[in-house]
Amino acid sequence: MQREGIFKEMKMRTYFEKPSQKKLREKAENIRRSRKMARRKLYS
Repeated sequence: MQREGIFKEMKMRTYFEKPSQKKLREKAENIRRSRKMARRKLYS
């Protein structure tokens, strides 16, 4: 369930998030995810 993001989604739905904040958060998550994948490829 944690990998699917259910807990994270439940936490995010407890309050309203403005569309601009949502874009910024998703952009930051994508950057974090891409850096993590780059590190994995580097050390593999």
